[in-house]
Amino acid sequence: MKSKQKDMTVSRRDFVQKSAMAVGSFFIVPRHVLGKGFTAPSDKLNLAAIGAGGKGTSDIFNASNNGVNNVTALCDVDYKQAAKSIERFPNAAKYKDWRVMFEKEGKNIDAVTISTPDHNHAVIAMAAMQLGKHVYVQKPLTHNIYEARMMTEAARKYKVVSQMGNQGASNPAQLQMVEWFNKGLVGPVHTVQIWTNRPVWPQGIPTPSGKPDMPEGIAWEQWVGPAQWVDYHPGYHPFKWRGWWNFGTGALGDIGCHTIDTPFRVLGLNYPTEVECSVGAVFIKDWQPEWIPEGCPPSSSVEIKFPATAKNKTEMKMVWMDGGLRPFHPDWIPASEPLSTDGNGANGVLMIGTKGIIACDMYGNNPKIYMKNGDKIVMAKDSKYAAPVNLPEYGHQIHWTEACKAGFGSDKHKGLMSSFDYSGPLTETVLMGNLAIRSYMLRKAQGNGFDYYGRKKLLWNGTDMKITNFDDANQFVSRPYRDGWKLV
Repeated sequence: MKSKQKDMTVSRRDFVQKSAMAVGSFFIVPRHVLGKGFTAPSDKLNLAAIGAGGKGTSDIFNASNNGVNNVTALCDVDYKQAAKSIERFPNAAKYKDWRVMFEKEGKNIDAVTISTPDHNHAVIAMAAMQLGKHVYVQKPLTHNIYEARMMTEAARKYKVVSQMGNQGASNPAQLQMVEWFNKGLVGPVHTVQIWTNRPVWPQGIPTPSGKPDMPEGIAWEQWVGPAQWVDYHPGYHPFKWRGWWNFGTGALGDIGCHTIDTPFRVLGLNYPTEVECSVGAVFIKDWQPEWIPEGCPPSSSVEIKFPATAKNKTEMKMVWMDGGLRPFHPDWIPASEPLSTDGNGANGVLMIGTKGIIACDMYGNNPKIYMKNGDKIVMAKDSKYAAPVNLPEYGHQIHWTEACKAGFGSDKHKGLMSSFDYSGPLTETVLMGNLAIRSYMLRKAQGNGFDYYGRKKLLWNGTDMKITNFDDANQFVSRPYRDGWKLV
């Protein structure tokens, strides 16, 4: 599958044509054009939120920056979940269908936060970018690898300012680890260990069954969007969608963009070359593991390999563990030291080099080095890399809005820590683990049992987005889209 920019079509196809003028007449005016003493429109960004509940609550609130920017419209399929945003922004127009919102409010919107379930990210963000709107998209950037590549290319094509919602990317403590590594303090890194306690939602369980009554006011057609149709079930909405491949991306999608981000940045990583995994099994009947291909597993371990990079002069393997699994203490970390201080060691990162180990918690917090000679280095409390105390989520959303005002290609845009040029390849790496997990569950009948024929090391051609040694795995590079919601 070659990387080639394609356009999106959805039902209500004419909304893009009706709003096409937004691309040619984007109305943020640079301050210098109006002259000294005038308040430029660029001093206030007009924002819309698609997915205004859950994480979207803080995304749009932080982007509004206490009134520095306007919130023009709120879109959510379930106003009950979005109640806090609706209360905060009573003058914002309300919608349940983002396509209708773009038709009616397109001229009044400069930038959009997108905080929906994973399966809707790409179709919404692509439509927004085609209309010339800057986009902030929650992690993981997309539901699959193909979408991540298309989004990365689209942000360049439509010249919009983009940011993925992995807020730890804006944590300056990450730059402390970059500095340590660039100084050669730990030597080349050959192994990275990453772990999380996720899933913290039901996962590895039978597919929801039955057809319970749907609460009043939920726009289920819009919630399902491009995914394969299923009837409403509280086992999907709200929040529990994360454990089902039709909608979510499991523990990797939830936390990988926060934790894999650190070694990706510190070591200058790009596309991996191979991936292999194992997953936890659930037994309800003796000798017969449950097989639930629709759902993510209760736990998994994934090994992803990378070639040497310009920064890290050696091949490297990254080992991911979820479901409460975590690595054992490396030799240079004292037995009395916790591997991480994040929730009793729930989440953490170890970058193991030839001379020492860089360790940190999720979001890059609490960085430290354990040296081979027994020394320990910690970041000073008054370090220039200390997190700002007056910026929510390290200023991740605010930095994006300021870059939107400065414009595509500006210094502020180039200074963003998770624009799609960076977060697209990062997301592809995260989702590579899911590709392996889904391949691992492939099976066919064999005698009185089954042959799980996808349980092998998978070799990856990142440029072409293709597994080269097991073609059946390539079905998970993209996904089948429901009619009317395709990336075509």
